[in-house]
Amino acid sequence: MESVVLTLNEVSKSFAKVEKDEITHALDRISLNFKSGEFISLVGTSGCGKSTILRLIAGLITPTTGTVSVNDKEVTAPGPDRGMVFQKPTLFPWLTVEKNIAFSLQVQNKLAGNEDRVKRMLKLIGLEDFKDDYPSQLSGGMAQRVALVRSLINEPGILLLDEPLGALDAFTRMNMQDEILNVWREKKQLVVMVTHDIDEAIYMGTRVIVMEANPGRIKADIPIDLPYPRHRSSSQFTDYRTRILKMLNY
Repeated sequence: MESVVLTLNEVSKSFAKVEKDEITHALDRISLNFKSGEFISLVGTSGCGKSTILRLIAGLITPTTGTVSVNDKEVTAPGPDRGMVFQKPTLFPWLTVEKNIAFSLQVQNKLAGNEDRVKRMLKLIGLEDFKDDYPSQLSGGMAQRVALVRSLINEPGILLLDEPLGALDAFTRMNMQDEILNVWREKKQLVVMVTHDIDEAIYMGTRVIVMEANPGRIKADIPIDLPYPRHRSSSQFTDYRTRILKMLNY
């Protein structure tokens, strides 16, 4: 997989509210640099622009000012080098697990000769025995695993996660955190994840970016110097949690 460097340079984003004739300033002069092998957690109160940053990186929206670039090439539209997973799996209900995973390869006419890649993805998430099931037959955690590898099938250099575990129960959520970390360690791509869960941000991230709102700005960029697997009850983990919560006024 090609190494990537993602750069946000003085990025600001504003949205017009036509019905109120107002401008909402979502982001103000955000500058960040990320690279392959990092797992970035974005945290902050609602309305601080976390998801806006993901959408800018994905190319779903463009900055009002500033630039987003991957390997010095400006991002102006979505591309196969960036995969995105949302809070809800959004699988095709009429396709089986295997066909959902293979869908993007099929529409690109790349499935022939890549069937083994689909099988590897099924094995990676432990769903070989469910390959012929439909999304309605899956648990929430299983469906989210399918959504994850569906984004990984093109081997994007950047994986964007917009609160992908927010709808899961606590036990399933912790299991999925480990699933995602296993994928990340194998693929070694850049992961940027939005979460409201501080423990999740620390447990998974190599860096935690703390944001503040109105408009969205970077308050702190905290390297998490803990080995994997991490222990949520350790004193070092607790110290990070306390530090970040204080920054968020909790």
